[in-house]
Amino acid sequence: MSPPGPPEKPEKPEKKDPLVALTRYSEIGFIIPASVLLGFFLGKLLDYWLHTKWLYLVGLLFGAVVGFTQMILTALRAFKDDNE
Repeated sequence: MSPPGPPEKPEKPEKKDPLVALTRYSEIGFIIPASVLLGFFLGKLLDYWLHTKWLYLVGLLFGAVVGFTQMILTALRAFKDDNE
């Protein structure tokens, strides 16, 4: 039997880097405008190619839906990471 060693020190909780949190939350702020603009411009491009006048609205709405979905997923992921 081996002699008892010094008692193990409890591990300190890992400090979160504030720069990581800043980038995570700034990403949330850029997701919605970027996806809405991308949807708008893709819709305008389809309007030009197909000689229509309404597809930019579809692209705008699609971009908004995708942006909000991504924002919610990113926020849930950040909340899950913060609780661990």
